[in-house]
Amino acid sequence: MNEKVYAYTDGACKGNPGPGGWGVLLKCKGGEKELYGGELETTNNRMELTAAIRALESLTRHCEVCVVTDSVYVSKGISEWLPNWVKCGWKTANKQPVKNVDLWQRLEAARLKHDVEWKWVKGHSGHLENERADRLANQGVDEILNRPKEK
Repeated sequence: MNEKVYAYTDGACKGNPGPGGWGVLLKCKGGEKELYGGELETTNNRMELTAAIRALESLTRHCEVCVVTDSVYVSKGISEWLPNWVKCGWKTANKQPVKNVDLWQRLEAARLKHDVEWKWVKGHSGHLENERADRLANQGVDEILNRPKEK
C-alpha cells in the first residue's frame, strides 16, 4: 500500500491582477519536494488554482493525495461548486460562464487521476507547511519580477 502524498499549496499576487506566484510543498514517506513558479499578469485565484493543479500534475502515478489549501475559492470550488458547473455546462447558478474555467477544467482532469482528499486550513495562522507553500509562492512572484527583460 502506498503512503499518502500531502500537497500543501498556495498562491500569491502583488496586485490583483498583477504579478503572481504559486507554491507547492509535497511530502511523502518522509521525503519532500518543493515546486513554484509565477506569471507576470494574473490573479490570486488563478495562482491558488495553479498550485493545486501543479501539485496533482507533478505526480507520475496514481496516488492517494491530501491537498491542503488556504483558499476558500479552491476548497469550495472543488467540493461544492464544481459538480453543478459540470452539470450546467460550465455555467454558474446565474447562468454566467465560470471564471477561470480553463484552470478548473485542468484541475478536474488532474484530480480524476488520483484519489484526492481536500483540506482547508486558515492562511497565515502558523501552519508550518502552509507557511512554506506561501514562501514558495512569493518566491515565484519574486523570480518573475526579477527576470531580465527581453529585448
